[in-house]
Amino acid sequence: MNGADSTGCRSHPAPLEQPGQGGFYTGALTLYTAAMTRTIYTVDVDRPDTWARYRKGMCDTCAANCCTMPVEVRLPDLVRLGLVDPFEAEHEDPKQIAKRLTKMKLVARFHARHGLFTLAQRASGDCHFLDAVTRRCTVYDKRPATCRRHPEQVGPRPGYCPYGPRAQAPAQD
Repeated sequence: MNGADSTGCRSHPAPLEQPGQGGFYTGALTLYTAAMTRTIYTVDVDRPDTWARYRKGMCDTCAANCCTMPVEVRLPDLVRLGLVDPFEAEHEDPKQIAKRLTKMKLVARFHARHGLFTLAQRASGDCHFLDAVTRRCTVYDKRPATCRRHPEQVGPRPGYCPYGPRAQAPAQD
């Protein structure tokens, strides 16, 4: 009747192993305790419930996970980025501009009803304007309004960001 009282009830099970014996459960507990003492960063860009509350300065050490999310922009953003000429923006139909930018693989989609262009991404999922080595924006001063306002005001979970620490460069001997 291991773990059961005289009535056969298992409401108070006996210990699985005796102190000092070691065994599977002690090993598992040790691994669990060791894992709990380390900080493990697990963020899923597609799951905002895994995101961290945004604080100023976080971007300095982040791997730019937000730059792997789709970015919706408007025509003034495209002008600021230098992808559309101001004259073109004023006189050309946005659908034609979208068609040209899609052909150039700079825009993935255009939502005419809302006037939103979704910027195309690299095959890796990164934004075209993200430097792959430094993980920094190459057009930071001209970045779209969506990027300027993320994560404090816009995004799937305003006030939170998909923070993930940037990989450290390997130490050189």
